Amino acid sequence: MILPSVAIWTICAVAIAGVVVRPFRWPEAIWAMAGAAILVLAGLVAPAAALGAVGRGLDVYLFLIGMMLLSETAREHGLFDWIAATAAIHARGSSPRLFVLIYAAGIVTTTFLSNDATAVVLTPAVYAAARKAKAEPLPLLFACALIANAASFVLPISNPANIVLYGGTMPPLGRWLASFALPSIAAIGVTFVMLRWVERARIAGTCAADIARDKLSAGGKAALAGIVGTAALLLLASAFDTALGLPAALAGTITTLGVCGIARRSPLVPFRSVSWSVLPLVAGLFVLVEALTQTGVTAYVADLLRHASADPVRGAALAGTALAFVCNAMNNLPAGLLASIAVAQAEPARIVTDALLIGLDLGPNLSITGSLATILWLQAIRREGEDVGFWQFLKIGTVTMVPALIAAIGARLMLG
Repeated sequence: MILPSVAIWTICAVAIAGVVVRPFRWPEAIWAMAGAAILVLAGLVAPAAALGAVGRGLDVYLFLIGMMLLSETAREHGLFDWIAATAAIHARGSSPRLFVLIYAAGIVTTTFLSNDATAVVLTPAVYAAARKAKAEPLPLLFACALIANAASFVLPISNPANIVLYGGTMPPLGRWLASFALPSIAAIGVTFVMLRWVERARIAGTCAADIARDKLSAGGKAALAGIVGTAALLLLASAFDTALGLPAALAGTITTLGVCGIARRSPLVPFRSVSWSVLPLVAGLFVLVEALTQTGVTAYVADLLRHASADPVRGAALAGTALAFVCNAMNNLPAGLLASIAVAQAEPARIVTDALLIGLDLGPNLSITGSLATILWLQAIRREGEDVGFWQFLKIGTVTMVPALIAAIGARLMLG
């Protein structure tokens, strides 16, 4: 049993490292799928088990499809450019005020469209607005990266990792808000204060006030209406403890078709622009986690969670903190999948599971390897000619994530 376990851990480690580092600039999905294929071909994971693992991600795939279609449709029709330009106009020549407005736009985008939308779609629009306003772009770009994770547990729909941890059966909306409203406020507030402080020199001063802004098109208005309607639908589904994947996929598809009909554009454009490679990436990660489960790691973690439930407050603090740092070693998506299986086996106290979610969502703000959203953010700013190194991000992440994590988990523990 030792040799197969070593082989599984080696293959999974190389595959996950490939997803995070992207050697040869190969897409993340190639590394995840290659790792999954090698595990099956080597006989380390049975084909039936691999297919079962892929099938368990159905709700996640549907949710991602819906959110990606909404985001791409909104981008295609200028909604995010309009939002960023509006923020620059209302800054009225003040760089600190522009920082606040961009941060607020990131909160709203993450809350209702997921953290990936903030990372992939809002970030380029913010960069363009910063250039128009002649403002230092990096503090605003950091705001996009950090709020994408800090606000990702405001609602169940704010981060696909939320669905992953709860295995597709999300807590009802009322219970969710009771558990995470105060921790979300703490995470968002502390992240803002710390980022504002560490970037105070680059944020200070003035920026251009005479910013040109195109009128929001009929398609853009329809996209905004579709986003609002989708958010309301998903909140309703969450309130009735219904899986979010199918409603999200239907709403995203209907919105895309409706907006394209109003704008008299082909719906093939947004469909082609969606990053469909995210789906095989997630499927491959599900297979990798299935293999790791066979080595006994999830059983070991489940035992730790059972022990943690003996002293729920202390156990929650330790579990949430540990997972926050683990996410930066292996990315929060596979970390969340492993934690999900362990939670299903251990059935720990609710406060322990809630702390795990906070660590899973907020922990990735420590480094650029922490979450898929942050990796996508890095790719987005590189396309604009900017770049942030690992150590540069780590310095910002240490100052912002650590106190925000303490505040958020502390807020959850206060609720009992």
